[in-house]
Amino acid sequence: MLHTRPLGPDAPAVSAIGYGGMHLSITDRPVESDAIRVIHAALDHGVTLFDTADVYCLDQTEIGHNERLFAKAFASWSGARNGVIVATKAGMIRPDGRWDRDGRPAHIAQACERSLAALGTDVIDLYQFHAPDSKVPFAESIGAFQRLQEAGKVRFVGISNVTVAQIDEARAIVPIVSVQNRLNPFFREAVETGVVAHCARHGIGFLAYSPVGGGRLNRKLPSHPAAVALGERHGATPHQIVLAWVRAQGPTVIPIPSARTVQHAMDSMHAAALKLTADELGAIDRAEFSRD
Repeated sequence: MLHTRPLGPDAPAVSAIGYGGMHLSITDRPVESDAIRVIHAALDHGVTLFDTADVYCLDQTEIGHNERLFAKAFASWSGARNGVIVATKAGMIRPDGRWDRDGRPAHIAQACERSLAALGTDVIDLYQFHAPDSKVPFAESIGAFQRLQEAGKVRFVGISNVTVAQIDEARAIVPIVSVQNRLNPFFREAVETGVVAHCARHGIGFLAYSPVGGGRLNRKLPSHPAAVALGERHGATPHQIVLAWVRAQGPTVIPIPSARTVQHAMDSMHAAALKLTADELGAIDRAEFSRD
């Protein structure tokens, strides 16, 4: 069983490392049977927080692909789903495969109905606003989530890709359980701008997406001097070292790494109990993680 951390105010504890499903549904995704095996492996290992979104798909013609995949995986899993939290999102669209924002309340309400159907549930565990839309007042978008919660269609509300000021604006409208922003040694803006610390002060879960860099940056880690040296010391992979560093950035931080294979998923899960000393964390802090 994995270590746990509170998801957020008045919310249950979840596994200290979650699983992000995006890469099971976008370009270079595995075949469905392999994708389901990855989800089952995470469940078997004690993961209780699964992150998805209606727009995790190739384009607008298959909205809900990742949500339907999770629903199928949960339905075919032999274990009990007690305590498993599924977090999905609304507020983006995928015309011609682009990632565009749509924070209109009408879109969010419609997206919620589609996600409920795709997930095969009457209530979404954690519904997150995917990203602020500059064309729509932030408060109007958040108000849509507040109304969905009042209607009993959403259990908890979260926000994503936000600033400290937007967190406070949202909290004035509806209780916010979680914030999902990017955090890894290559991109530390969530720490540098105070978002991680703000979440910690208010007990809000910080869901760290792309915790090992994402895309090509992730592939830099196996040869990164600082991560390799610490990995040899702990008998861990460089990716596990980086996940331990991410978790250590705050008491409410929960990394949600993605994985296309069972092997990579298990590598991430084994980082849940790994703790780095202050000196080791400092070594990562001081090391250069080039984006070039």
